[in-house]
Amino acid sequence: MNKTKKNPQSRAMFQTLILTSVVCAASFGLQSFTKVQAANTTVAAADVMKGRVSQDVQNADELMLKGQYDQANDLYRAAVNKNPKDASTVASYGLALAKQFKLDAADEQLDKALSINSRNPIALSGKAQVILNRLQSSNETIIKNRDSLLQQASDYCDRALAVDSRSPDAHYVKGLVDKEQVKLDDAASEFKKAIAQDSKFGEAYTGLGLVQLAQGSYGQAADNFKTAISFNSKNSTAHYGLGKTYLKQGMVDDAIKELNIALYQNPNSAPVHLTMGSAYETQGNTVAAINEYQKAIGIKPETPDAYLNIAGIRENRSDIELAIAELRSGLELMPDNNDLRARVGNDSLRLEKVDDAIKEFQRILANDPQNSQAAQGLGRAYYLKAQKETSGAFIASNDFEQAQQEIDKAIQLAPNDMTLRLAAAKLNALSGKQVDLASLGTPKTDGERVAYAEALLAQNKFADATQQMNTVIGNASDAKQAFAVADLALMIRDLDSAEAAYKKASTFNGAQERSTRGLGNVAKARENAKQDLNLAKDLAKRKQFASAIDKFHAAIFDNPRVADARLSLAQTLEKMSQPKSSDIREAAIQYRAYMALTPDMPPKEVEKYNKKIASLDERAFKLAQKENKQAGIGGVH
Repeated sequence: MNKTKKNPQSRAMFQTLILTSVVCAASFGLQSFTKVQAANTTVAAADVMKGRVSQDVQNADELMLKGQYDQANDLYRAAVNKNPKDASTVASYGLALAKQFKLDAADEQLDKALSINSRNPIALSGKAQVILNRLQSSNETIIKNRDSLLQQASDYCDRALAVDSRSPDAHYVKGLVDKEQVKLDDAASEFKKAIAQDSKFGEAYTGLGLVQLAQGSYGQAADNFKTAISFNSKNSTAHYGLGKTYLKQGMVDDAIKELNIALYQNPNSAPVHLTMGSAYETQGNTVAAINEYQKAIGIKPETPDAYLNIAGIRENRSDIELAIAELRSGLELMPDNNDLRARVGNDSLRLEKVDDAIKEFQRILANDPQNSQAAQGLGRAYYLKAQKETSGAFIASNDFEQAQQEIDKAIQLAPNDMTLRLAAAKLNALSGKQVDLASLGTPKTDGERVAYAEALLAQNKFADATQQMNTVIGNASDAKQAFAVADLALMIRDLDSAEAAYKKASTFNGAQERSTRGLGNVAKARENAKQDLNLAKDLAKRKQFASAIDKFHAAIFDNPRVADARLSLAQTLEKMSQPKSSDIREAAIQYRAYMALTPDMPPKEVEKYNKKIASLDERAFKLAQKENKQAGIGGVH
């Protein structure tokens, strides 16, 4: 029998228990469902949030590739605000700030990223980028520490690549560092690695193009600049690089077009203004060129090429004083710039300020003992001084001895530098020592040929010097090269070579006006020499020997190849009532020069002058012994 039927109360209690159980179970199920549903809602919201952040970062990354750093900056900042512990996002934000030259803010974000993850490659390469951008500053402290800062940047890149050898950003920045250190092959390799990891990395193509431009591979450079522009038409550096490449290829109008685009996108770029100035100068628009060079200086005063280029324009107009003033403005900011100082030295020689030139060249050698340009300039200055003054007066001076020591030191550091050895040969020849130039080898470059010619002139071997200079003039393939030879020849008063070079320059388009001016300067030097010679002869007839000798030297300085001036000076030196050993020695030197300038002299005349020279050498030797004895100095050896 069913017990429930027999006990209705028990059945009711059971029903109540069942109902209570069902309600409890239902209540429990509802609570569980609510918790699960809430959990699922939280997860879904987190996924949505994460998706939004990821999308922001992805969009920002794309903007970075397009060079739209300010817009990328906003998206990265929003992503960082939502997820401040994501090292890569924080680092990317810092990199975007660095690209905009907001360097202190960039450093702050990059340091935050490194505090989260000290091995984050984006943050490490970003720190290197900040250092590179700081080097654009005119801050003197930064300029002085340039080498150490570049090394720091290189170290950051190496750390980044140690973590992720495939990081395109790290390879790219490493390439920039190598480029600044003039490690062009290494830089090209790094840019290529960046491109291999990201084929749409426009900045890497730009960097590679700049390296190839510096290496003279203009076709490859142009292709890479165009590729960079295809990815981002607002890449001002790529437009600048393409413009500079076109200029190197002689496509001036195309160059100006690209440079104008670059300036529209970035009007405060000193390199672009500098290159635009070169483009205008190539067209002959020197007023516009100077304006662009001055803009470059205004943006970045430490731009030596701008001062050099302005000085070049002044020099071409024969405004040498203005050129020196421009160069000295640059030296105020860059006192150790050897190019500026050497140019001051050469321009001083053009103004016949020989002592000023000597000081400039000696200062360069004090800072850079291996500087062959300064050594050659120093020898050139003393050669001109020898023409202008009694040679013994300065050959015995401490300055001349110091010059010899400086060049000897340079040769010890670079024994295979022919230019240095020729500079030493020039000074030795001026001091009366016999120098066998053939033992130095055969000059192989035009620069060596010019130095060789100057050493020959110091030995009064005029015909051989002319042969070397004619080779250099013949090799000049454009007006600029011809004018460079002509100006140098005029500076050292090799007037025959100067005339030939100016005439060669006149055969090139657009060079006629300057050639005419140069030939006018040659004619003026010849006329000055003629007038000084006539006056010297008149003074000698009146027995005003000291004044006559000064004028003979002036005539020889203006035109060293006037045989009559050499002969008359030698004869006047012999006529002095109480000549010194240096006077007699110089008389012998001038007779030798006269003979070299008179190659068709009859044999009897040759014999006569050789005997006279031998007699003068003996007389000078005895006078020197007597002078040393009176001065309490040991005998002459």
